[in-house]
Amino acid sequence: MSGAPPDASATAPPGTGGPPSLWRNRAFNLLWSGQCLSDLGAAMADLALPLLVLQETGSPARAGLIGTVGLAATMLCRLPAGVLADRFDRRRLLIACDVLRIVAYALLAWAVAMDAAALPVILAVVVGSAAATAVFSTTEHAAIRSLVHPGQIPAAVARNEARSYGTSLAGPPLGGLLFGIGGALPFLGNALSFLLSLVAVVSIRRPLQEPRPAPADPAAPAGGSVTEGVRFVLGHPFLRWLLVIAAPLNMAFTGMIFAMTLALRRAGVSPFLVGLAGTVFALGGFLGAFAAPALQRWLRLPDLITLLCWLTAGLMAVATLLSTSVLAAAPMAAAVFLGPAANAALFGHQAAITPDRLQGRVISVLLLAAGSAAALAPALAGALLARWAPGTAMLVFPALVICAALAATFVRGRRVMSV
Repeated sequence: MSGAPPDASATAPPGTGGPPSLWRNRAFNLLWSGQCLSDLGAAMADLALPLLVLQETGSPARAGLIGTVGLAATMLCRLPAGVLADRFDRRRLLIACDVLRIVAYALLAWAVAMDAAALPVILAVVVGSAAATAVFSTTEHAAIRSLVHPGQIPAAVARNEARSYGTSLAGPPLGGLLFGIGGALPFLGNALSFLLSLVAVVSIRRPLQEPRPAPADPAAPAGGSVTEGVRFVLGHPFLRWLLVIAAPLNMAFTGMIFAMTLALRRAGVSPFLVGLAGTVFALGGFLGAFAAPALQRWLRLPDLITLLCWLTAGLMAVATLLSTSVLAAAPMAAAVFLGPAANAALFGHQAAITPDRLQGRVISVLLLAAGSAAALAPALAGALLARWAPGTAMLVFPALVICAALAATFVRGRRVMSV
């Protein structure tokens, strides 16, 4: 296993008794600020893309196709992204991804302005951007270990969680507003956000990975293979434990929120109130990201994860009793509030125990497993609601969390995490 990160300023200066605050870590703050802007731009574009397709084609089915194609492209690129993050210079890789996304969305904005945004053009932009984003996000995850002190990794992950929830609150309304003013504006804004992200990444002077030793076989690729990352995950008790917990949790959260949205509309709740419930969910996660460091200080990591899983199962069960009322947003927001602390603890520990040369591939395996489970959730929710009443159908999702809670309580990876 590799040693401490090479970032000298992320370690404690002599006599200080601890590392400097994350807020004083210039490299991390540059990366984080750049991604705040690019995540905001992406959230605007994600709202505007289906509206654009609907406007151009008049087909809701084709508008829905955009999201599916983007998700499929992300999943297909996730494992290769891990190999790239471990094989190539991570800073240059981030720069290349931002350049690709700038070009893609600038061209789309131009096409919309020229009334030339045909469906093939939109699909090409979605696929290219999704692939670049898969590589960028995997590389960013892998680079955290090299930018911050090991003890601050969970706090850094929590900061990233706050960024994600915050941009999901602000991005869609802004994207809708800009699209109403001019169809090209959200995509031009997204291109600008990626340009600002590029400036931030270029301004980072520290290496985003540890020095790579020369391979014993000169003909062997420097980054190894996908299978090496898979073997490492499956061979480590904690990482296996993380897979068992993360997959059902992600599936449960995605499925529960999707099912609640459908159930509220079928119960006659206005679209405005349904959208407000979604805002409440995101607000719960945003606030939870700020509370995550305090929760991690109060509880040991295995105890924290176990408690969060059981509380989430209970809160989701309460939400099923209110499935046709907007009041269900309250227990779900409380459950989402707990999510950032769990992610920060789990992925922070993962980053600390994984050798730097394997960070990208290990992250890609974990994200693929969790993301694939979440991708299946809307279809499962729709099938359940077609067969049963909402209160009965949605019980499947707290049951999934109970499975995760049992794993958090009894599986051997918990003991490994305690060491």
